[in-house]
Amino acid sequence: MKAIIDRENCISCGLCASTCPEVFRMADDGRAEICADPVPEFAKGTAAEARDNCPVSVITVE
Repeated sequence: MKAIIDRENCISCGLCASTCPEVFRMADDGRAEICADPVPEFAKGTAAEARDNCPVSVITVE
């Protein structure tokens, strides 16, 4: 499973990083970035939760 963020359209809310810090973190520019590729097995559920709750729908988990 792989997580992808459309960083250009990220609004820097931090929801993904707080929901699933095993996969997402806030980069130096303030936008979210992926910190685990592939998504660890134990984090698949929370990565999907971060995707589902992203207010601007810029996260894909496939």
